[in-house]
Amino acid sequence: MSLNVESPVVSTASAPQPLRLIDDTGHAVTDDAGGFTLPDPVTLLGLYRQMVVARRFDVQVTALTRQGRLATYPSALGQEACEIAAVASLDPGDWLFPTYRDSIALLTRGVKPEHILASFRGEWHSGYDQYEHRIAPQATPLATQALHAVGLATASKLKRDSTVALTLLGDGATSEGDAHEAFNFAAVWQAPVVFVVQNNQFAISVPLDKQMRCRTIADKAIGYGMPGFYVDGNDVAAMYAVTSAAVDRARTGGGPTLVEGLTYRMEAHTNSDDPSRYRTAGDVDVWRRRDPIERLETYLVSIGALSDRERAGIRDEAEDLAAATRDCMTLPVQADPLELFDHVYATPRPALAEQRAFLAAELAEHAALAGHTAPPPVSTPSGAPA
Repeated sequence: MSLNVESPVVSTASAPQPLRLIDDTGHAVTDDAGGFTLPDPVTLLGLYRQMVVARRFDVQVTALTRQGRLATYPSALGQEACEIAAVASLDPGDWLFPTYRDSIALLTRGVKPEHILASFRGEWHSGYDQYEHRIAPQATPLATQALHAVGLATASKLKRDSTVALTLLGDGATSEGDAHEAFNFAAVWQAPVVFVVQNNQFAISVPLDKQMRCRTIADKAIGYGMPGFYVDGNDVAAMYAVTSAAVDRARTGGGPTLVEGLTYRMEAHTNSDDPSRYRTAGDVDVWRRRDPIERLETYLVSIGALSDRERAGIRDEAEDLAAATRDCMTLPVQADPLELFDHVYATPRPALAEQRAFLAAELAEHAALAGHTAPPPVSTPSGAPA
């Protein structure tokens, strides 16, 4: 007996065209863009630099994973416009709530590569100081961080400060109950939070049309009573304009906004995934021609805002970062198993203390048998929680 209970549904509502300010060919859009205007050339050049640097980092980390230097890594290749625009729209005092795929967002907000990659290397759950960078730990469970973002945003509203929380989600995460609860609470409480959904069209191997029947994810905002925007997620200009407006709206008491960026996951879900089982190379090639970096580069060159010299300088910066990332990942990992018991409770529980003592004795016994007098030294990432 089949467990597939889907019924064929013929939809009469076609999806709208996503909002864009620069089209696939790198030309400014002259049609109505919902009241949003193209950011100035200086801003766009800064976004271009950040995307180029972020992509080189992502490609380098993927290569390191394939070499076995990292346990796993979820690439964001092709999704740079969504993540860079989201980070660029925030003030330094605002909070970012990322997922496991949003490492380039952390990089753009100032987290060092070795601290970003500590969790993927198995050193720390989160190798950076969350309070220093105003970034919550990268969430692996789907949509759980959305509720945390709403909680922090609500606290901000109660304290009457101007902090905004922005959380990044994937399309698959919007099928989770936590996402529904986050959207609903945010709207009811009018919390200063922005939900940026990177619709890369696959929840691992499940395409969007197997998850939901609505035209767009942005349409869901209507049911919660908040604005929703359907944006070309490979157009960083449009993503920045819409997300910045949503952040400003939240900061001035206008409540939450849902921004859907239509994009594509060029690489596999993670290094353990085989995307050829659920999508074709032809589909990937179509989206490769919609590359967010090439699109913006074409536009900047056409208006004289990007010279060959500037382009070369940005690429040199990206290569320097890639080299530094390789260097930090060649250093040996020196982890202390006893750290598993640190930072669990403010006041240690007797049962946990007993388990820690048991493990410490076992480690000491193994060290003695191996001819050592003490456990190996502990390497703690600089900036990690103490």
